[in-house]
Amino acid sequence: MKPNSPIYSFLLGDINIISATKGQITAHLKVLPVHFNSKKTLHGVVSACIMDWAGGMAIASTGLDNTGLSTDIHTTFVSTAKEGDLLEIESKASKVGASLAFTTIEIRHAGDREKVVAHGTHTKYIKR
Repeated sequence: MKPNSPIYSFLLGDINIISATKGQITAHLKVLPVHFNSKKTLHGVVSACIMDWAGGMAIASTGLDNTGLSTDIHTTFVSTAKEGDLLEIESKASKVGASLAFTTIEIRHAGDREKVVAHGTHTKYIKR
């Protein structure tokens, strides 16, 4: 599935959804030079962009056609990643109500659930 937003296409054009069930998605993204900061490691804005995208995808996996507008995105940066690292993104919709949806997201090194890169939450206004 290709992202439909210009910023998502630029930063997340190579993202692959590995699995999707109702309220949860898992995706992989290989770290490329386009994802770097000045230290040649994963830029924080890429992690924040992943939080935005993954939260919306978890909401979409509940059956909604429109994933709404972001009201809050919180990202905690735990560690980093370098070129060639494969990231695993797991996003869960904690609650999808009549007007708000709440998600939690974790970005980690694929194959090692303990090597967390970032985690966060994303709240969206979804007025049905």
